[in-house]
Amino acid sequence: MKATAVANANIAFVKYWGDADLALHLPVNPSISMNLDSLSTVTTVAFLDGPGADRVIVDGAPANPATHRRVTAHLDRVRALAGTKVRARVVSRSDFPTGAGLASSASAFAALTLAAAAALGLELPEGTLSALARLGSGSACRSIPPGFVEWVTGESHGASCGRSIAPPEHWPLRDCIAIVSATHKTVGSREGHARAPSSPLHRARVEGAAGRVAACRGAILARDLATLGSAMEADTVMMHAVARTSRPPICYWTPGSLHVIRAILAWRAAGVPVYYTVDAGPNVHCLCDEADAASVVQRMEKLPGVQQVRVARPGGGARLVPEHLA
Repeated sequence: MKATAVANANIAFVKYWGDADLALHLPVNPSISMNLDSLSTVTTVAFLDGPGADRVIVDGAPANPATHRRVTAHLDRVRALAGTKVRARVVSRSDFPTGAGLASSASAFAALTLAAAAALGLELPEGTLSALARLGSGSACRSIPPGFVEWVTGESHGASCGRSIAPPEHWPLRDCIAIVSATHKTVGSREGHARAPSSPLHRARVEGAAGRVAACRGAILARDLATLGSAMEADTVMMHAVARTSRPPICYWTPGSLHVIRAILAWRAAGVPVYYTVDAGPNVHCLCDEADAASVVQRMEKLPGVQQVRVARPGGGARLVPEHLA
């Protein structure tokens, strides 16, 4: 009763920010994203006979109490589907900074969901896996399907899931990620979702989200970077404006974030087609065509505050692998 799964993080072009149902993580607006092939989490789940508590190891160390509770609660959901109460040993490893606004919980809970279901012999369709992953971390539902993914809001648990709108090979975009901080953020996304309705800007952002999703969907299908970038940047600014005007306010951007964003605007004015987006953290994702990626990376590496640059292609969906971590 053991299985190992790999899942990629994803970058949202239109953000998930706020819940219509906090318990079920039903989003208040649809969102759209791209899986990132070079940012991944590998998770092995083994179910063991006998009494005892679940054991959770994350990046080589026992999980902190909050993470342990979230993982155990998610394992309970999978165990309930299988009609069992056996304890688990979970070993998980990510190859990128966690808790820094790079969607580490998305890849982690997508991998955990698939590995736990497979270890218990559950053969669940992609939509069911996506909805199940959403209960662990909302954006994890977008890391289950491959490539470019739309998360429909849905009015029930089963209807709210991620659906692939184009495979990874559809468009060879590059996401050049400026890491300006690998420090764990002080206000997590879950708390941000809860605070969002307190912002006077929240309703306006939500009302326009479906239109931005439609614009991004069309741009992806047409491989139109300018249209995608325009909608993506607009939604980024709106989401962070909501965060900053929530009560209490949340400011994820740092001086390093602003250096990168200002540079992106200047490069584009000079003729370099590159666009930015920022999730719930300080690190800046810069989207460009494959042909421009090397130039963009060279420019980004020279910016003050940039610690490193990671480059990602469109990534696949969550998948099982034969090699176990433990």
